Amino acid sequence: MSEPDVTVRQARHDDREAVVEFTQDTWPELGGDYIPRVFEEWVESDGETQRTVVAVVDGDPVGICQGVTLSEHEAWAQGMRVAPDYRGEGISPALTEAVFEWAADRGATVCRNMVFSWNAAGLGQSRSMGFEPLAEFRWIEPDPDETADPTLDVLSDSKAAWSAFHGSDAYHELSGLGLDLEESWALAELTPERLADAEATLTVADADGVRGTTYRTRTFQREEDGEERQWAEYGVGAWSDHEALRSLAAAVARDAAEAGAEKARMLIPETPRHVSDAAYARQPISEEPDFVLERDLTRY
Repeated sequence: MSEPDVTVRQARHDDREAVVEFTQDTWPELGGDYIPRVFEEWVESDGETQRTVVAVVDGDPVGICQGVTLSEHEAWAQGMRVAPDYRGEGISPALTEAVFEWAADRGATVCRNMVFSWNAAGLGQSRSMGFEPLAEFRWIEPDPDETADPTLDVLSDSKAAWSAFHGSDAYHELSGLGLDLEESWALAELTPERLADAEATLTVADADGVRGTTYRTRTFQREEDGEERQWAEYGVGAWSDHEALRSLAAAVARDAAEAGAEKARMLIPETPRHVSDAAYARQPISEEPDFVLERDLTRY
């Protein structure tokens, strides 16, 4: 049986009904998919740095993906979904190639994406399109607490934060990446300029120098058990040992509470050292890691 005749074009508002139909039950065990909630916003905000595309067969949208540029040379691909009846029919390659070409036309030399570690289909599709494994991360979730008292000094200095991150093993494990300041769930190269623009930087230090750092990317609302909760998000955690992590987590707990958050999360490298340090420091740890993959666009 031949593959269907697929056309890829920019998404429109009148695609919403079809997109919602094939995305609303993507992950029912996780409470559904976020695409139905954000589709109209995606279409409305498309522009020079963002493009939402749909794959169309016989006039009907059967797939969706979005590309975003994060810097002059970095792009991010997200929201890849294909209608169940069209999986394995060449839809995702068509969408991915469209995003690659769009990003390359805007100067991007690399495109990255994130896939849940348990999503075998998503991982296989990403590898088939040339994405290569790059980094692995997890979350720790310190409880916001205005009375949290770090035993180390806490500095609010983006230059100190950069020195701490650049000299850490987290820098190497994450290939220099941290959460982007604008695009949620996207990782970009963490630079001194990005740290200077962060909502806050937190660096723990003693008389011998810096021992850990993180930065706050954003605060946001997230629904949990039918209630909206305010979260504070921290783009990467880097530290020298579990004692430094205790102070860093305490600094995050205090900063999150002062920012009005009820919950907090900090991205950490998925390594035995970092995850066991978090357990040693008695920090709540997310159950599953996430994978970041990368595609070279220099030949486009």
